[in-house]
Amino acid sequence: MQTLEFQYPAGTPASARTRVGVVGSGDLEVLLEPGAPGRTTVRVTTSVDGFGTIWQAQLDRVFGGGVVGPAGPAAQIEINDFGATPGVVGLRIAQAFAALGGARGAPA
Repeated sequence: MQTLEFQYPAGTPASARTRVGVVGSGDLEVLLEPGAPGRTTVRVTTSVDGFGTIWQAQLDRVFGGGVVGPAGPAAQIEINDFGATPGVVGLRIAQAFAALGGARGAPA
């Protein structure tokens, strides 16, 4: 198991908590709750070691403008991964923000 942490600029805090996905083969769970204004913190716990640069690249796309962008709601996000592909990562994060009404565009 590996735990990774990332931070991104954000807008005002998310309006609520939400959970999407499941921890199962090839999938992941995203837990989202309101965060400190101006910042989104992402904590990834993954069963696959050695993919920190891949996670960094995918999350940079998601929070750099692809799915959420820097003006998205500030959140504390916990991702529990069980071997999900980058496409599933983008999809689940988009689903979590869509549940709040805060996602933009298609998954990265």
